[in-house]
Amino acid sequence: QLQLVESGGGLVQPGGSLRLSCAASGFTLDSYTIGWFRQAPGKEREGIACISGSHGSTYYSDSVKGRFTITRDNAKNTVYLQMHSLKPEDTAIYYCAAGSALVVVPVAEWYSDWGQGTQVTVSS
Repeated sequence: QLQLVESGGGLVQPGGSLRLSCAASGFTLDSYTIGWFRQAPGKEREGIACISGSHGSTYYSDSVKGRFTITRDNAKNTVYLQMHSLKPEDTAIYYCAAGSALVVVPVAEWYSDWGQGTQVTVSS
């Protein structure tokens, strides 16, 4: 059974950093594209980054480009989202999801399996 579990969320001050993890079980991560999404209260879900399964290419939304980095550790079957220069507007529940290895952008409808989410709060 395919399962994704996020961790690493928490409370951080503006300008701080966090690293989120997305651990997979039941499948091999590098056979899928893994995306990171977030949803803030009262807002629509936003796709912010993904790493493709077919060739490891990455994509970032404009809102996180230059601040967030997505990486994959095949040995640990885990994808990470390193977040720097965090802003209050980054506050949201962050989800990882798995989609076809051919997917190269984080469009939620193209991802079939989702984790339970981890809360990130950026506040002083």
